[in-house]
Amino acid sequence: MINVRWYGRGGQGAFTAARLLGQIVSTEGKQFALASPSFGPERRGAPVWSFTRIDKTKILDRSQPPQCDYLIVLDETLVSDTLENFLTDDGVLILNTARPGKYGYVKHRLVTLDATRMSLEIMSRAITNVPMLGAFARISGIVDLDDAEAALKKSFPEALYEKNRQLLLKAFAEADGGAA
Repeated sequence: MINVRWYGRGGQGAFTAARLLGQIVSTEGKQFALASPSFGPERRGAPVWSFTRIDKTKILDRSQPPQCDYLIVLDETLVSDTLENFLTDDGVLILNTARPGKYGYVKHRLVTLDATRMSLEIMSRAITNVPMLGAFARISGIVDLDDAEAALKKSFPEALYEKNRQLLLKAFAEADGGAA
């Protein structure tokens, strides 16, 4: 089973990203996915966790995974000294930041992307979920880009779809797969 943890703030689309990832990997019927949110005060700006579990068999466990294979942080203000505790030993941290050099202390594989800049350029809003999904697609190899575009088309109205598609493709192209 592959566990993906999304960490962001209310309004950034962490649960939407978790749900989209589930849709994408389930498209061909070869994998099963379960997406679930976890948050305290339900308000814009509050820290939120969302999860996507992916497996080749039906997923019965609906609990939050204690550790994940991929930790995707949509807002770098949420980075703390204990964040890596949520990753498995060979886990990958995908971080939205314009300052990758600041995170040289990270022990796990670190992939950075300035998703905020991309979102502001294309959508004029700092909603970073789709570019981070694009980075995950590139880094993990789990997500087929055509399936990701199809999931976006199903999930967003036409006007938002095209901008989100541009974000997805730009992030996929810019995510280098290496460490920062």
